[in-house]
Amino acid sequence: MKKVVIAPDSFKESLTALEAANAIEEGLKEVLPNVEFVKVPMADGGEGTVQSLVEATGGKIEYAAVTGPLGDKVKAFYGLLGDGKTAVIEMAAASGLELVPITKRDPMIATTFGTGELISIALDKGVERIIIGIGGSATNDGGAGMVQALGGRLLDGDGVEIPFGGAALANLSRIDLTNLDQRLHHVVVDVACDVDNPLTGPKGASAIYGPQKGATKEQIELLDAHLAHYASVIKRDVGKDIQYIPGAGAAGGLGAGLLAFLSADLKRGGDLVIEATKLAEALQDADLVITGEGGINHQTIHGKTPICVAKTAKQYDVPVIALAGSLTNDYTNVYEHGIDAIFSIVPGVMTLEEALQNGYENLKNTARNLAVVMRF
Repeated sequence: MKKVVIAPDSFKESLTALEAANAIEEGLKEVLPNVEFVKVPMADGGEGTVQSLVEATGGKIEYAAVTGPLGDKVKAFYGLLGDGKTAVIEMAAASGLELVPITKRDPMIATTFGTGELISIALDKGVERIIIGIGGSATNDGGAGMVQALGGRLLDGDGVEIPFGGAALANLSRIDLTNLDQRLHHVVVDVACDVDNPLTGPKGASAIYGPQKGATKEQIELLDAHLAHYASVIKRDVGKDIQYIPGAGAAGGLGAGLLAFLSADLKRGGDLVIEATKLAEALQDADLVITGEGGINHQTIHGKTPICVAKTAKQYDVPVIALAGSLTNDYTNVYEHGIDAIFSIVPGVMTLEEALQNGYENLKNTARNLAVVMRF
């Protein structure tokens, strides 16, 4: 019996990764009833990673009230995977930009405290591994709030805890980790990080991502200086030099905080998801893999799901077909990275709203047409 692995990412604002996989399977089955289909919902470490990994492993999503970026309570979520030993967190669920109205965005005061609270809640579940996706942050505090939520103390010259936000780092005098949650010593922390920005400098957290979080030019300069000071105190008190490590600047410097205080490993998000879903095992005896996402363009080769799936498939000489809602003129560079063929699922001229609303049918019909040609 022929075997087809279906491993798409979500089609943003239209379909979750599992819904996309279901649509592809439904279309293929209309023509290929005697083929074995294995669905492995995917993600690249960004938005949708929790849902994809939960669906792929038979886990569950948990909800919790935590501290939002501006100090108010928000309803956040995290995932417990099917193995019962792994938690998955999207920092954006607790500390994300989308939680803050445009008019109120302010990285001078925004905090990652809620992300730390999610980590603590996951530890309460007795997990042995935590996967953290760190895209989409509203913060620029270097993970200061995160470590405060986990028991670390960031003190000013008078021995008083500094307040939330990137501005407060200017007054940091000493870091005390005496009361840091001891359970952190017994878990593996892997971070889905798809950028290589250092903590500070012209390519650092403040300069590159500060503007989208509401920072003015003057504030960017201040935030960058404050993070540099923060890094120097970490180096002195924690013994870790994290300032120029690639990825330290991710999520407003949360990457640096995770490196410094949780001894985390920064990894490509797609690779983490592939590992957690055991995609390689499914591909070993496959005849074809179908992947895809909402849009495929020149940026797809930089660690996006279709490329991660393709690279894994090529280890077993499995052909790769990608399906996408939109294709830009420069999409063809993906052919050099393991994808053999690409098809748009949009059948004709339509508005974006129509394309999003009809995503399931369009994807199913494209898969059905593809199956007619395949004829295993």
